[in-house]
Amino acid sequence: MSSTDNACYHCGLPLPTGTPFLVTIDGTPRAMCCAGCQAVAQAIVDNGLDDYYRHRDALPESPREALPAVLGDLTLFDHPDVQKSFVRPLSEHEREAALILEGITCAACVWLNEQHLTRQAGVTAVEINYATRRARVRWDERRIRLSGILAAVAAIGYHAYPYDAARSEEIAKRESRSALWRLFVAGFGMMQVMMYAVPAYVAEEGTMSPDIELLLRWASLVLTLPVVLYSAAPFFRNAWRDLRLKRVGMDVPVALGVGAAFAASLWATLIGAGEVYFDSVTMFVFLLLGGRYLEMLARHQSVRSIERVGRALPAFAERLTAFPAMETERVIVSSLLPGDRVLVAPGQAIPADGSVLLGESEVDESLLTGESRPIVKRIGSDLTGGTLNIRSPLVQQVEKIGEATRLASIVRLMERAITEKPRVVQVADRVAAWFVAALLVLALATGVVWSQIDASRALWVFVSVLVVSCPCALSLATPAALAVATGAFSRLGLLVSRGHAIETLARADHFVFDKTGTLTWGRLRLKETLPFAGLAESEALRLAAALEQGSEHAIGMALRDSVAEGGIQPVPQSLQTFTGQGVEGTLDGRRLRLGRPEFAGAFHKQALPAAALALFASGDTCVALSDDSNWLAVFRFGDQMRGEAAGVVSRLRDLGCRITLLSGDSAEAVGQVAAALAIADARGGMSPHDKHDIIAALQARGAVVAMVGDGVNDAPVLAQAQVSVAMGGGTELARNQADIVLLGENLERLADAVALARRTQRIVRQNLSWAFAYNLSAIPLAMAGWITPWMAGIGMSASSLLVVANALRLQRGGNN
Repeated sequence: MSSTDNACYHCGLPLPTGTPFLVTIDGTPRAMCCAGCQAVAQAIVDNGLDDYYRHRDALPESPREALPAVLGDLTLFDHPDVQKSFVRPLSEHEREAALILEGITCAACVWLNEQHLTRQAGVTAVEINYATRRARVRWDERRIRLSGILAAVAAIGYHAYPYDAARSEEIAKRESRSALWRLFVAGFGMMQVMMYAVPAYVAEEGTMSPDIELLLRWASLVLTLPVVLYSAAPFFRNAWRDLRLKRVGMDVPVALGVGAAFAASLWATLIGAGEVYFDSVTMFVFLLLGGRYLEMLARHQSVRSIERVGRALPAFAERLTAFPAMETERVIVSSLLPGDRVLVAPGQAIPADGSVLLGESEVDESLLTGESRPIVKRIGSDLTGGTLNIRSPLVQQVEKIGEATRLASIVRLMERAITEKPRVVQVADRVAAWFVAALLVLALATGVVWSQIDASRALWVFVSVLVVSCPCALSLATPAALAVATGAFSRLGLLVSRGHAIETLARADHFVFDKTGTLTWGRLRLKETLPFAGLAESEALRLAAALEQGSEHAIGMALRDSVAEGGIQPVPQSLQTFTGQGVEGTLDGRRLRLGRPEFAGAFHKQALPAAALALFASGDTCVALSDDSNWLAVFRFGDQMRGEAAGVVSRLRDLGCRITLLSGDSAEAVGQVAAALAIADARGGMSPHDKHDIIAALQARGAVVAMVGDGVNDAPVLAQAQVSVAMGGGTELARNQADIVLLGENLERLADAVALARRTQRIVRQNLSWAFAYNLSAIPLAMAGWITPWMAGIGMSASSLLVVANALRLQRGGNN
């Protein structure tokens, strides 16, 4: 069979736009919808099973039928080729997989899967995020295979798949479509049943004949059946699974309530006596499904705002086959290799990490950094995969691909964040689990008491207690707010890489800053030129820059950057570099030296002028320029302060935070920065161990410390702080160690993040307060018989929707 142009050749699902996944089958490239289908199809071909594609006479109705019988078991996922796209080695034997789970309906489902997988021999860690259905599983491959983990998930009634953005979107669409159909059937049944129930409510006693009343009951029964058997099926299926595993989830009280009311109504209809509750059953199912559907839409929206980063890379790239002839070939991005040259046209995304080889343009990095202004890129400028070229064509030299790119690192940190549970979420989940068990006991006791008081009302009072107090709002209160807040942080250009980061940042009351690369740019710039011997300042700078041609040293680059555009830089002769001392060369017949004073002045042994000594005593980096007979100039360099640093420090103080500056630089250099920013507690000459001890001392006094840094030596200090922020331009070790990564270069976003974290904390407290207040007030009312089942359904759905809607306020600005 041949593949259609817009369908996956393997499973038949629609192809995403610009799909990069191809597999050669029978000599013809075939398009696949996702990395999973690509890996499976490649495995089929590699195992000599091409006949599967030749002999099938139709595409499968379900993607699960897309495997031939011989490969239809889970052992396929143990194949290294299949694991490439979603499994990451952590050590020689430990592996980590990103999975997506189907069948998750409440926090209890998450708890069940985590507990079940943790008990599997060889599984070392399991983290599942309720809001996104994403799971991160670690295991020792010597003790268990991935297929065994997937089988363990299937054994308790769920399905786990390798995470893939296209698959995730397809599952979300399927989930939404199924939920909408169930909601439609429940709504249609509710409206029709209410039409038959109204006459029984409004008719005066004796005005409706028994046969008409029985007919209305039977009609209501027929219309309620699809609502119970189809629309409410997930409640019964999930409840049965929980009971079979001797656990209590949130669908158990719902299923008991719906089942009990329907069973009593069915019995009353069959015997022609007693009360029926078909209208309450259909209305309750409709309201509950409506609440879950709106909750699902909010969850999908927050997940998409996070996952769009992972889809930033283009599907194809124009690789240069001849340079500078500019002949290109169109290839999939995954086939690029370091050293390749690619042509990036205006309007196209950068396909990989690298640098500009030819051309000048502007690049939009807002998706990754939150910075709305385009960044100018010239020859030699760094390019990040996933950013957008705006103005002119660029030729890029590819340097990093795949998992080595900055975008891949960001996605890994995001995945780690959404699968880690903050402490407050773990507490809420434990409370909710105990609450459900207590609720069942309370509802049964209430039903027994009411059977003695008024047996005709006992059933619906029992159902009302079950339904009204289901702790869905309690379980949603924190995850919903944190999911929305994580998306809001992403839009600010801050990557939350740890689950606890937002919660802890909101409580932080003491910020510790590194200096170089954090409050300053971490790049030397020429601050002052002091010429001697009648030499013009521009001429002194020209000579020094000429000596530093080709140097990658920070001083050399600062000198070259300071030379006016078009300035003449002659090539020196007999150029020599003396490590740790300076550079020597001959220019215009004069032998010159640039570097330390003792090195530069070795030719003439003259003392430095007093003005030069003052510069060297300033604490800044200084170098001297000399010829055979005299001093020619002294250059003073310094690290440039970030323009927004003073504003950030001021805003953090306004938020009630104390500020400390710790740096390994000299006390004089640190003092200058501290004076400019009005930081009283500033210390220089600090080793990483010294910084670690100071933070530990602050914590011992009760401070909640947030550390902001960027270098390798900051990594252990970042780990010691309760919450840590790494600059996006810093080292990879610092970024991996940090809880939050500032992707752009605007430090002002840090103060925005603190304000947003505190707003998130207020929202979480509001949600938890509402959830507890609702349950504590609704349960007594239901037990007293003042709440009917349909009212209970409205209350339960409304409470869940309220916490979700309250969380969505974090997407807007302001201090609400």
